[in-house]
Amino acid sequence: MTHHNSPTLRLNDSDNVLVALRAIAAEEAIAPGLTAASEIPMGHKVAATGISEGEAIRKYGQVIGFAGQAIAPGDHIHVQNCTYRGDFERNHEPCAGAKPTDFVVPEERAQFRGYRRPGGGVGTRNYIAVISTVNCSATVARMMAAHFTPEKLADYPNVDGVTAFVHSTGCGQVMGGEGYRMFMRTLAGYATHPNFAGVLMVGLGCEMAQVSLLMETYGLSESAGFHRMVIQESGGTRKTVEDGIARIEAMLPAANAAERELVGAEHLSVALQCGGSDGYSGITANPSLGHAADLVVRHGGTAILAETPEIFGAEHLLTRRAVRPEVAAKLLERIEWWKAYMERNGGSMDNNPSPGNKAGGLTTILEKSLGSSAKGGSTNLVGVYEYAEKVTTPGFVFMDSPGYDPASVTGQVASGANIVCFTTGRGSVFGYKPAPSLKLATNSALYERMSDDMDVDCGEVISKGVSTEEMGQRIFERFLAMASGERSKSEELGFGDNEFLPWLVGAVT
Repeated sequence: MTHHNSPTLRLNDSDNVLVALRAIAAEEAIAPGLTAASEIPMGHKVAATGISEGEAIRKYGQVIGFAGQAIAPGDHIHVQNCTYRGDFERNHEPCAGAKPTDFVVPEERAQFRGYRRPGGGVGTRNYIAVISTVNCSATVARMMAAHFTPEKLADYPNVDGVTAFVHSTGCGQVMGGEGYRMFMRTLAGYATHPNFAGVLMVGLGCEMAQVSLLMETYGLSESAGFHRMVIQESGGTRKTVEDGIARIEAMLPAANAAERELVGAEHLSVALQCGGSDGYSGITANPSLGHAADLVVRHGGTAILAETPEIFGAEHLLTRRAVRPEVAAKLLERIEWWKAYMERNGGSMDNNPSPGNKAGGLTTILEKSLGSSAKGGSTNLVGVYEYAEKVTTPGFVFMDSPGYDPASVTGQVASGANIVCFTTGRGSVFGYKPAPSLKLATNSALYERMSDDMDVDCGEVISKGVSTEEMGQRIFERFLAMASGERSKSEELGFGDNEFLPWLVGAVT
């Protein structure tokens, strides 16, 4: 990857496109013998050579699309002349790129200060959760949580808050169906998450997502730190809210007594995410996060990549890293599921990129996926999990999910992630209680423009020549600090109360 003070960057010797490092004027000289044919926005692509109609367009050394017409050297390459085609040959070569991981010995692993929980997990935050099992109990759950204002929690400084996790489903599903199972897994994942010191689950009573059935299926039982309430059994709204507040008040002293203690980085579980991506995402922030993910894995922790539609076109890079053939096969099976899912819903896998992604320079889903998959680093792919399925294998894993960020992160947190790391080039303003969220800006202009929201300026990879390895080390160190209690920008702003969004799949009756 070289640019040597040029206004453009060539990412791979085999690429036939260059990436604009700043806005380029029409007829500006951009390389020896190469002039821009028109204005090229920052992060967009310009033809490094002539490209014949139908010829593959390459970036990152990979195919990102095909020329829809003859393209001259210096032409702006984007939606007007670069087309998507999903039927080109990709060599998946399962396990061909798997290699031994350079693990840090246990006694030398990085450490952070976390909350050890009775079930064996380690929390990075100390919340009490009020979880509705059905939309019909959402208002009651919010009423309970709203009672616990900062003033009322002043006597409990070790408690991060009392938060309601509500949603729009829980009934009208096909019981036992695929969507129902996914939803129940999501609730169970939150109910047992180590970032909660206490949980109160609130149901209406007649819904399909019965609290009692959830508890039976996932081996949950009532205790001092886990309560269930059913509005129809408790006497209605006011009585349920009053009783719920009393139960939470009873949980607060024990929650406040929890203390952070030094634990190894093997207890880190990081959700790798991107949203509002741009042409810099795959150059700066995503590969930097990939290096940080490698460090998490080397220190015994877990890094969870997700967003299945946003690895389409790059899945062959992941199957090559699979530690076993069946891991690669499961990833390809999820890709096939998505193709069928999109077809029966009148869509296709090239539904992405979004308008904002395109404005930032991303042209096809293939280009977006190649940049997105860089978040996964370089270690072996040791597991592929379905949405919200509990991740039990340390290392780099993949969890099936949509590309819609709130739904995807909800599944990763349900799977056990206790930290979220989110890269963005356009500017995303999300937080994901109960897991703290670190946001990485792909370019320095965004970091400066949205400094209240961005935690790390990965644009320094371009603007200051910082290596992605060095940036990855900085991100890893921020993980440890944040896991120990340092608050992220999204936490300071109060985000996280509206991003709980279980993925809805299947018929609603």
